[in-house]
Amino acid sequence: MRTSNLQKTSFFGPSKFYGQALSIAIPVMLQQLIQTLISLIDNFMVAGLGDAKMAAVNVANQVNFVYFVILNALCMAGGIYISQFRGAGNEEGMKQAFRFKLFLTVGASIAYFALCQLMPERLMALMTAGNAAQAEITRYGAGYLRLVSVMWVPIAISTTIGTACRETGKTKPPLVISTLATAFCTLLNWILIYGNLGAPRLEVTGAALATNIARLAEFVAFLVYVRVSKPAFRVQPRLMFRIDRRIFGDILKRSWMMVLSETTWVMSETVLTALYNGRGGADVVAGMAAGFAIANLFFLVFSGIHTATGVIIGGTLGSNRLDEARSQARWMRSGALVVGFVMLTAAAASTMIIPVVFANLTESARSVSRGLVFVVACFLPVWTYLNAQFAVARAGGDTAMGVWVDVGITVTVFMPLAFILAWLTSIGPVALFFLVKLTDFSKSAVAGWWLKKERWLRNLTDIA
Repeated sequence: MRTSNLQKTSFFGPSKFYGQALSIAIPVMLQQLIQTLISLIDNFMVAGLGDAKMAAVNVANQVNFVYFVILNALCMAGGIYISQFRGAGNEEGMKQAFRFKLFLTVGASIAYFALCQLMPERLMALMTAGNAAQAEITRYGAGYLRLVSVMWVPIAISTTIGTACRETGKTKPPLVISTLATAFCTLLNWILIYGNLGAPRLEVTGAALATNIARLAEFVAFLVYVRVSKPAFRVQPRLMFRIDRRIFGDILKRSWMMVLSETTWVMSETVLTALYNGRGGADVVAGMAAGFAIANLFFLVFSGIHTATGVIIGGTLGSNRLDEARSQARWMRSGALVVGFVMLTAAAASTMIIPVVFANLTESARSVSRGLVFVVACFLPVWTYLNAQFAVARAGGDTAMGVWVDVGITVTVFMPLAFILAWLTSIGPVALFFLVKLTDFSKSAVAGWWLKKERWLRNLTDIA
């Protein structure tokens, strides 16, 4: 009894709990780390082509970032139910949630593919308005955008399978597949960007082709894995359209708010990116992109937090152990805060590698990168804690919190502040980023208030 009371009041959980969380989070983080390191290598390779071409590829990827956030939001919506149905031992429920993820991600991918094919120049121009090198960046970036968008549907299927694996506790298969795919992408980049091993020198086009070939290989590997291992969520093609409308309806009812909050967040980030892209020339765009390439090494903890929280707390809720889930939520948030401070130290130290990794960029671009990484380091504790707050809410299907936090604060505080600073001041891109991101402290405060309502503390599997 004394141990039980301690668990209900303590901020930190037992080592066994954190061991379980790390066993889930580390493979996910390793997968993200490998992909991020490859991205860093890709940026290094493209940086050798000069500021303008590196800026073009990265602005195109900023456009693609919107797609990936929406894709992941749809996967998270179905993933909430996969985790809880797993906890309840309901395989048919897991299959229904997998169908939901697959249908919606493929539909969104088709729509985004059409957008990238029909108006890539317009998308690039919006992201570089006011930049001194806009014409050159747009020309290279639009071609890159058209090419990489060809793989949106295969990417949607791969992401749906990979996230479903993690939500059922199988974190190693996606790690292995993505590791091989990203390593293959690096090799292809080296060959096709610079024309090594007798290949033609394709530069920006080579970067796009390398990405597409690697993504195709990843897609085939995931299909083979599902066919051979037959995971619990697997649906036979002939049964793909056997839909349980009750489950689909419940997921849609809860997920639209999460998709709205994620879309609002990513659109605000995209607008902010466009604002700081316009405060200089190609050196600003390239410098911010290089800084984020390094910062992404530390953002990998977010996916680890989300996955571990969803699997552990979602499973506990699905098996109807609500008191235990309440304690686990508190332990997860406390652990995430500690991880944030560890990441702060590591991120600040990482600025020392910028002159080495991005030696081909101008000094002006490298200076922007250093400033950005220092700012990111300062915010990492609040970001890890905020991610844990969101993960807890979503584990129990409480997607309304995102509307209050992301939509409410973004519309009333974040966006007005960003435009005021951009239009009425001449501050640089790093300072603009820092001042606007101060609003994340208010997001965490609102999220904390909302979580106390415990609307997330529920078992969602009763519908099946």
